[in-house]
Amino acid sequence: MRYAYFPGCSLSSSASDYDLSLKAVCRALDIELVEVRDWVCCGASSAHATSHLLSVAMPVLSLSHAEEDGFDRLIAPCLACQLRLKAANKEMQEDPEVRERIHRAFDYQYRATVRVYHPLEVMMEEGMMEVIRSRVRKKLSGLKVACYYGCVLTRPPKIAQFDICEDPQSMDSIIRALGGEPLDWSYKTECCGVSMTLTRSDIVLKLSNDILREAKEVGAHAIAVCCPLCQANLDARQIQIEDRYRVQYGIPIIYFTQLMGLAFGAFSKELGLEKLITSPRGALEICGLM
Repeated sequence: MRYAYFPGCSLSSSASDYDLSLKAVCRALDIELVEVRDWVCCGASSAHATSHLLSVAMPVLSLSHAEEDGFDRLIAPCLACQLRLKAANKEMQEDPEVRERIHRAFDYQYRATVRVYHPLEVMMEEGMMEVIRSRVRKKLSGLKVACYYGCVLTRPPKIAQFDICEDPQSMDSIIRALGGEPLDWSYKTECCGVSMTLTRSDIVLKLSNDILREAKEVGAHAIAVCCPLCQANLDARQIQIEDRYRVQYGIPIIYFTQLMGLAFGAFSKELGLEKLITSPRGALEICGLM
């Protein structure tokens, strides 16, 4: 399978471990990723807070490059990016006025034929779960995982069109296929406050603490994530949170692709595990992966 790949700003910098692990997993699953030619920032959230037209134009520019190069399927691992790209597609398909203004701005007439996927959507394609199971070399036996989807993957439903909005199961299914134990918990789609990271850190700390507290209460050894923004809040701020609320969590925030890569037999350096601030060693020793 061949997909256009939109890494976005995060996976090209602060979330390079997500990028590394996703590419390692895709190689193991015979999925070819081709980076979108001359891609630009998706505009989240500066563009749609500034100009509606700009918020559509920025994703469309990257989508048009993929379409022009012959792709009809594109993977965007960042939740913010995939939402902006999906929203732009919907606008181009349903709003003639926006479509006309965009076409006037660009030389290429984007036809909105490129379907946007989050990696989890690709993993849920027919037959993929069997392939995932066949690639497992080291099971996650005994590892209790709280799968955290964030507030954007399945919302708004008319744009996301993926999984169960309030109780998604895709990541849970993958963890189960890897031999781990996905936990039933009530915070899997709660917001971590990422949009207020710079403006209201007090709210971010409170929201992220709620998520970490709930994960600890259900007995999670680790939290699996599918978004670089969620990962940064829960991992990089964990020491701040522990200090503010006088608690001790020490829960590693691991990309689901890193867990997949480990189960497939990849080395930790291939997956960027050394970038995690909260050490995953204790959790991964439970299933003999470190």
